[in-house]
Amino acid sequence: MNLPTIAVTMGDAAGVGPEVVVRALAEPEVRGLARCVVIGDAARLARAAEICGVDVRIHPVEDPAKATAEPGVVDVIDLGLIPADLPFGELSAVAGEGAYRYVEKAAELAMAGQVHAICTAPLNKAALHAAGHRYPGHTELLAELCGVPEVSMMLSTGTVRVIHVTTHIGLVDAIERIDPGLVERTVRRGHRTLVNAGIAAPKIAVCGINPHAGENGLFGRGEEEEKIVPALEVCRADGIDAQGPLPADTVFFRAGRGDFDLVVAMYHDQGHGPVKILGLEAGVNITVGLPVIRTSVDHGTAFDIAGTGRADAGSMVEALRQAAALARRP
Repeated sequence: MNLPTIAVTMGDAAGVGPEVVVRALAEPEVRGLARCVVIGDAARLARAAEICGVDVRIHPVEDPAKATAEPGVVDVIDLGLIPADLPFGELSAVAGEGAYRYVEKAAELAMAGQVHAICTAPLNKAALHAAGHRYPGHTELLAELCGVPEVSMMLSTGTVRVIHVTTHIGLVDAIERIDPGLVERTVRRGHRTLVNAGIAAPKIAVCGINPHAGENGLFGRGEEEEKIVPALEVCRADGIDAQGPLPADTVFFRAGRGDFDLVVAMYHDQGHGPVKILGLEAGVNITVGLPVIRTSVDHGTAFDIAGTGRADAGSMVEALRQAAALARRP
């Protein structure tokens, strides 16, 4: 079977990453979606499986091509960075260094074309910083490792996908930052992602900035005509089915019933709010614009329950499902 190969980073070894990884990879559904190779620590995964009562065999491999992909087996590229006595639930520079090295290895495999997607278990930013790696998180780290100057955030619930033109900046700053070039690049990144995933002609809805998408100049100061329309004209001239600017108060309903494969949101809450209402428990954060798709769980390292076997793997299962769905086909 032509299943995509997914590099699954173990995350912070002191957090719940090892537990949710082994739980998720023990699920028969996940095994049927992709060939998954963990980048992490074999002994820590074995300890996590023991804690969770998961009956799997941890199988060290040298590279993804040597993975067995057998039921009941967790293939792992073992970097051997975690001491056996590393406590769960405590901030550790050693664990932070390990988390960095796992992402670094995953990026290396992606750049070499050996994996078709990356799925990340949570890292701890304070531990990452304690290890000397000053990044806000996975997104910025992966972008630098892959030599990519600009990436986009996509959210997916399985029924609705949203890609954002701007994310973690204030609303006034977001409106100022939006310009035709950024809108065009965002639309193209979303279109390319869906085409690579096997959707030959994605239907893309592009939100306006103002209420009712400006309603022909009635609301706002002509932002739609200035910042969005020129970008869509260029995209449509290249054969991209990008419709808009459309009123954001109705476009998500239309996307939910299947009118669109992707919604382009102009700012953080315009996209995040509807997605979280439609499926907070199934939402997955996706980084678009890297050499491969990267998905992540929607929770942190959960130091308070790490090492207890209580961590729920539902978000990791969904992240793996989305990684497999959006991965470039091998």
